[in-house]
Amino acid sequence: MRVLCFGSLNLDHIYNVQEFVRPGETCKALSVEEHCGGKGFNQAAAAAKAGLPVSLAGCIGEDGGVFLDKCRQAGVDTAHLSRVEEPTGSAVIQVNQRGENCILLYGGANQLVTRAQIDQVLAAFEPGDVLMLQNEISELAYLAEEGARRGLRIALNPSPMNSQITPAILEKATWLFVNEVEAEQLCGASEPGVCLQRLGRMCSGGSVILTLGSAGSCYGGPEGTFEQPAFPVSVVDTTAAGDTFTGYFLADILRNGDPASALRMAAKAAALAVTRKGAFDSIPWLNEVEAAQM
Repeated sequence: MRVLCFGSLNLDHIYNVQEFVRPGETCKALSVEEHCGGKGFNQAAAAAKAGLPVSLAGCIGEDGGVFLDKCRQAGVDTAHLSRVEEPTGSAVIQVNQRGENCILLYGGANQLVTRAQIDQVLAAFEPGDVLMLQNEISELAYLAEEGARRGLRIALNPSPMNSQITPAILEKATWLFVNEVEAEQLCGASEPGVCLQRLGRMCSGGSVILTLGSAGSCYGGPEGTFEQPAFPVSVVDTTAAGDTFTGYFLADILRNGDPASALRMAAKAAALAVTRKGAFDSIPWLNEVEAAQM
């Protein structure tokens, strides 16, 4: 069994601020950092750091060579990354003193994924392999359709939510990862139990994993319903916390098949991630998560 993460890669420009900038306002940043990010890259790195064999597919520009180095550090295979003429995707991220963030995203090379590229990459994988998807690249509907047709199990994080996320995409998910905002956008409810039921009907052949920030997370699937409290930590930066959770949950559920264990492992990994700055650099390694006393 192999894991293919077909997703986005973004150069993150992180501005640490006292408070988020409001319309018409000019504020002084406390500091600025640059990191490798993008939901595809982050989730691939998290799954690889959690011990899965992961390949990353997508598009980068000539300015994206740093991603190859970071993937090597995490053990992510880059054979299916394509170079294009458009600049690599990028993001401007504000992080306030409470560790909250807001993000302005430019798609760049991420929007040049083609059906021909998708066909070529998917041909290298087999039924039963896992396809990790998010919503920061072009041709998502085709990618989900082809992945399902070829027998791949799909782990879908429909973020950011927009018109690309359709019932046809959701129903193909083996694992659907959503936060509380995305869940309400999809099903019109805010109560976790109702969300699990409604979303479960939308991906009737799969399971729903709902993250609730400081309230923890929950799971609804064939095995039943499970809840996991969040671990209390001092929050520094929430960037990539959700991606860390996704990668670690997937690694543990594939390894052990136990939703309760996967929720706990993912919650521990996410808790460690928010105590650190950045995206890639904040994602912990498996031995760190296993050793964490929480």
